[in-house]
Amino acid sequence: LQDGSLRAYPLSAEGVSVGALKDYWYLNIHDNDYGQIRGICLSHDNRCLITCGGDGNIFTFDLLSEEELPKDVEVIIPPPRSGLQEEKGIEDIRGPDAYTIEAHKQKMEYERKMKEAEEKKNKKRKELSALRQDFVLLLQKNQELPKHMQLHGEEFEMDRVIFEELDRQKLQRIQLVQKELAWENEKQLIGLQKLQMQFRDSLEFTLTVHAIQSNHQISTYSLLTVSEKYTQDKKLEDSKWEALKEKRTALKETEQAEEETPQKTHPVHRGDDNHLSLSVCKPTTRYIESRRERIRRLVEKYDALKAKIMKRRAEWHELYKSKPRDDHKSSKDAEEIKEARENIGCYRLKTATNYTLTEDDHISTEKKMMQLAILEGLIHEAKVNMNKEIVSLRDLKVSTIDEIKSLVKEVKSIQASLDVSEHLPIPLIPQLHPDEVPEKIVEYNSDVLLKFKEEQEAEAELKEPLEGCPSSRAFRHVFLQTPPVEEGHTSAVVTEEKNASGREKAEPTEMELEILKREKIKNLYLQETLIKKINTLVINFDAELCLLRHKKLKMDMQMKSAALRCLTCCEELLILKKLEIHEDFLEEQICILINEQEDIQSKLKSYHAQMEDRKREIVMLQERRKALYASFEASLGEDNEFADFLTDILKQEVEYVEKKEVGREADEENENEEEDDEESDLKTDEENCGSEDVVVGDSVCPEGCSEDLFLNTIQLRQQRIGIEKALAEEKKIAADLRKEYDALAIKAKEIEASLDTRNREMEAFQWEKLHRLNELDVVVPLRLHQVQCLDDGEMPRDFSHTLVFTNQSLQYLRKRIVDQRNEKRMHREIHRKAKEQHKELLQDKKEMEKEIKRLEERCNDLMMEKFGRLVDFEAVQVHSVNIPMEQMKVRIMEKEYEHFVELKEWEDKIVALQHQLTELTRENTSKLHQLNRFCHEKHQLETELESLMTTREFEGLQNADIKETARLESRLVNITCEVAFLREQIN
Repeated sequence: LQDGSLRAYPLSAEGVSVGALKDYWYLNIHDNDYGQIRGICLSHDNRCLITCGGDGNIFTFDLLSEEELPKDVEVIIPPPRSGLQEEKGIEDIRGPDAYTIEAHKQKMEYERKMKEAEEKKNKKRKELSALRQDFVLLLQKNQELPKHMQLHGEEFEMDRVIFEELDRQKLQRIQLVQKELAWENEKQLIGLQKLQMQFRDSLEFTLTVHAIQSNHQISTYSLLTVSEKYTQDKKLEDSKWEALKEKRTALKETEQAEEETPQKTHPVHRGDDNHLSLSVCKPTTRYIESRRERIRRLVEKYDALKAKIMKRRAEWHELYKSKPRDDHKSSKDAEEIKEARENIGCYRLKTATNYTLTEDDHISTEKKMMQLAILEGLIHEAKVNMNKEIVSLRDLKVSTIDEIKSLVKEVKSIQASLDVSEHLPIPLIPQLHPDEVPEKIVEYNSDVLLKFKEEQEAEAELKEPLEGCPSSRAFRHVFLQTPPVEEGHTSAVVTEEKNASGREKAEPTEMELEILKREKIKNLYLQETLIKKINTLVINFDAELCLLRHKKLKMDMQMKSAALRCLTCCEELLILKKLEIHEDFLEEQICILINEQEDIQSKLKSYHAQMEDRKREIVMLQERRKALYASFEASLGEDNEFADFLTDILKQEVEYVEKKEVGREADEENENEEEDDEESDLKTDEENCGSEDVVVGDSVCPEGCSEDLFLNTIQLRQQRIGIEKALAEEKKIAADLRKEYDALAIKAKEIEASLDTRNREMEAFQWEKLHRLNELDVVVPLRLHQVQCLDDGEMPRDFSHTLVFTNQSLQYLRKRIVDQRNEKRMHREIHRKAKEQHKELLQDKKEMEKEIKRLEERCNDLMMEKFGRLVDFEAVQVHSVNIPMEQMKVRIMEKEYEHFVELKEWEDKIVALQHQLTELTRENTSKLHQLNRFCHEKHQLETELESLMTTREFEGLQNADIKETARLESRLVNITCEVAFLREQIN
């Protein structure tokens, strides 16, 4: 280290990293105590050690191995200096910003480079300033020259590309700056938007309209936006109503669609029937169509009769349903009596002990919040309307000022043609105050900012001297903005001045004087009229402002009362919020009890329905048992000596045989009856023997008793036992249902009692809540002339026991007393008339009952004379024709006809296919004959050819024989091909 000490680091220590270079090992050591060592390099052969420090010094140490070390060298250790222990040790440099030699060198080098660069810049600036001075001198010389010899500013531009390049670079720099400042710009913009949203958007501008000729003024209300919670609640209610309307419309549409679907399906069948009747015109189809038409008429007739009967039954049912009982009381009268007891003549106060609240009068947090929201909405709406009127008044003032400006301009133009002594004073043009247009205070945009910046730069440029121009581009703009004056223009001005001087010198004629006089009178009249019009506009505007100001003052009183009402509603809402938890708890318990009551009621209804079903089943089984005994007595006859025996067998208790077994035994008996008498006796004995396992005693038919009667008695006994068994089961089930029904009824009574208790608790809680709300103080603004509470002609000091009541209500109560007396007399008269009418109706009822009884007796007598018994004409009309059987007959005929037509079609197809098979067989036979003929011919030709080829005497024949041989060979080939073709066809 710098102090001469040496420190050793193990390779496994923290802060030491080992790496390898080409010829060296290096170790990076990070010492927190001594920050001077930056690195140590160690060669591969361990001959050299290199260290470097933070100050830039590098030290090299030679390392000798143990072999190279001289063995005889004696190391002489010098003695330590005297006083070394007393000397103070040198402290290490621990600061990270400490000044070092290397840092000093780098700083000197940087200063040298900056000095050179500054000298170069100064040299360039001097050259540029000299060029600017020369350019300014040239511009001055150019301005001293005559107009026609001067050069334009564009001619001083030697290279336009330079300016284009400068503009392009400038645009690039601007874009770069915009990109660099984009994030900051967006951040500031979002911050501005937040501030505007929090402080401006939620608050409307407050503007004040001032009168023109007075100090009167009117200001708008400072409004906040309506709370979103109330608007959301209103939207939710509207959406609920809309959803209910949509559901109702959807249900109506589905009902209409269901009603229309059967009407749409019937014409399709009629169309099919018409199609069949048109397509098939045979006698059978015509007969089927006639039968179908007949059935359709019968069905229509049956439906019409049934509908008529059902309609008549419904009319009778409605008539009997509307018939009141003897002890019946009209529901309408009961409702009117209840309403009269609740409302008519009941002027109890909310503070009364016997005051009761209806369900509609219950006050809840939601109702109070909606009431508060409605009140705030009305206040906001009224203030918005007033603000609109004030804004329209401000707009009227703006339009009035514009009109006054135009009128003043006309007055000035008129006064230009009049003498100064004839001028009337022109009214001042009113000006808008800053608080009348508050929206313009905060309005700004990029154009306004750029314009302001340009104005600032222009002022700065005017103050600077001409030599201080930053570039020649500014001079170019100066020259372009000051074009030379044309000669023609100057000559025109001179000629106009001459003409004007010539006209002034000319004397006017009498006609011109008369015209000037008339114009003067006209101008005086117009001047006076326009000034009066200006004053009228000002007066009218001030009058409008005063009227609106008076209206706003009245509205301020109403708004203050509404604000007090809002405070009262807020206090009531706080009280309701505190009591809401207990109220929700009670309502939840009541809802649970109501749900349980509804469930139990539904279960009771289901059990009641099941009990009724079981009762009907029991009655039906009892009827079946009675019918069974009646049929048994009918089968016995009048004088039967075995009646007691068979009755005992019928009443005997045995095991019940299932229906399947009884049916099987009956089938066996029917089969046995078809056999001989001996076999039948044997079979009956076997059956009786087989039934000994089931029936105990008296199982053998006695002599002289009919076998069929005995077997019928046994079968009836089995049926009786089955009926009694089913009856016992039904009674048992009915008893179980009755027990469950009674248990549920007891539970329903308990729930009803607890529900009544909860309802009483809710009523008590509502009374307590109303009492808490009545304890609030309500502000009622009154004027002295409205107070009519005087005690001995003086106003009492204590108003705590007084009641605030309006004059209209008091007059209504006094008038209501007289009305009640008149209504009492009127109701007594109505009651007397109703009694008389009741007596008349009772007399008419007795007479009608006598008439109905007489007509019924006559009808019964006529039916007995004609039919011999009483007949149900409705049943006769309905069941006169068996329509399902007729429809089945028609369907059978249709099926038979369809099968007949289909069978005939298949027979025709079979005949056609047989004819086709015959033709093909004939053709095949002819092909086979032709093939046989060709085969014979081929065989003959082959034999002739072989005979010709074997004989040598024909070797020297002429060319004609060779040609004949070739012809025969070709013919043979052709025949072979035809034979192959014919075989393919045959196959």
